[in-house]
Amino acid sequence: MAALMERITGTLAGIRNPRTGADVMAAEQVRDIATTVDGKVRLTLLLAPDDDATLVRDVRQAIEALDGVTDVRVDVRDPAQSTPTPARRAPAAPNASMNQPKAPAAGGMGRALPVMDSAPAKAPPKVPEPVAYPHLGRVIAVSSGKGGVGKSTVAVNLAIALAKAGHRVGIMDADIYGPNLPLMLGVDAAPAVRDEKIIPLEAYGIKIISLGFLIEKDQPAIWRGPIVMKIITQFLRDVNWGQLDYFLVDMPPGTGDAQLSLVQATPVHGAVIVTTPQQVAVGDALRGVKMFERTGVPVLGIVENMSWFENPETGKPIAVFGSGGGERLAKECDLPLLGQVPLDPRIQEGGDTGRPIVHAEPESKAAKAIGQVAQRVIERLAARHG
Repeated sequence: MAALMERITGTLAGIRNPRTGADVMAAEQVRDIATTVDGKVRLTLLLAPDDDATLVRDVRQAIEALDGVTDVRVDVRDPAQSTPTPARRAPAAPNASMNQPKAPAAGGMGRALPVMDSAPAKAPPKVPEPVAYPHLGRVIAVSSGKGGVGKSTVAVNLAIALAKAGHRVGIMDADIYGPNLPLMLGVDAAPAVRDEKIIPLEAYGIKIISLGFLIEKDQPAIWRGPIVMKIITQFLRDVNWGQLDYFLVDMPPGTGDAQLSLVQATPVHGAVIVTTPQQVAVGDALRGVKMFERTGVPVLGIVENMSWFENPETGKPIAVFGSGGGERLAKECDLPLLGQVPLDPRIQEGGDTGRPIVHAEPESKAAKAIGQVAQRVIERLAARHG
């Protein structure tokens, strides 16, 4: 496999780090190159917080294009850490001998959007002071206590409803582990970079950024809290949002790293909690309310999603998931019930095809309900912040 190894190193010598201008071999960003007799390649790429995450893609694609290469695995690692984490898992080759030349010592630097998790630092990281970004306007977290309640659906349609009301709106996909906004909004492209700022994509009058635009669809996000914090901070700081009126953040389910990272990164003007009527969802949503309250984020109110299904023959509502859960939660927390969104198959269809119901079926009861939620969110923020 010596010939293949020479072609790999020669190819990598032609790939330059945009930040330093040096090729990844000369900068010693690549180490531990290994090959198998059947053409599988594995290597480690050192990528520090200031390097461009697309360098991982460039390295992998360059090697994949070589004759004789059947699979490529790139282990991405922070130079300051010692344990690499795979960016892509290649199938193991039984009894395959690996040709592993001695690699140079780690010395490369690396970029702002980390691509894989790294080992935790020995000393606990300092909690950063939140940074205000006035150009983002009012920052609204859309969250839920559990998955499957339609939180992203509400976030997307709420953003479009605000835009249709004449406001400048951006939405950030903070669901790092399951970024769904590209599918739900029908946009999927690598965002451009201009003057060292990421240019958000646009659809239905709103600006969008998602990790889904920056990684491959099958790439798992195996990240701990510090990496999640870096990604959220980059999306706030390094994206050219322009001047917005409302900035929605689609949170992952639960009360974990992403929620804490957001409130530590920037002041959040309010949170909208999404639940469904059944008690198990309401109980989890209650924990979400308490989490935001304890971190000093005002909860604007509760949205009950999938409240009922309208019988197409009789027009009568059918409480598929029970009834009254959102109202009970609102009363328990002394919060307003911002709205009840009915269960409508067109919502699911629109989410799968990139045509949100507020745009595709603006006269539907679900779209009108979300429009009312948008108006109440505006009113609640105005009452709090003027």
